[in-house]
Amino acid sequence: MGVPSRLPEGWPVEVPPPGSEDFESTAVAWLFDLVPADYRLHQVLRRYPVVLARMAHQHVEACLSAAREGYRTARHDLRRSVPQHGVEAVLEAYRHEGRRLSAAARGVVLIEQALESQASAPAA
Repeated sequence: MGVPSRLPEGWPVEVPPPGSEDFESTAVAWLFDLVPADYRLHQVLRRYPVVLARMAHQHVEACLSAAREGYRTARHDLRRSVPQHGVEAVLEAYRHEGRRLSAAARGVVLIEQALESQASAPAA
């Protein structure tokens, strides 16, 4: 697999392109940063990075779904315990996290596709 001349929009800046020398190790490190720390205990995720990518994909999507639900319900849920300016700050935090998680989800999909492609490529 050669190094692509142009990366797709949403490719994580922390990860070099597929085909580069450090692609897989950097992708694995980036993916581990997105999932709970205890995922690092499972050697199968290091041995098969495409499995780590799949699990990261599911985890990030679940976090994004939870953030969306939190945003939808924050005003109602917090109305008695947090002043209005606090609720507005919470909503801004949810918006920020939503953007971050959306970008991470896109990056995970792209990394997952690259790892799948690499795993299915015939050995040189």
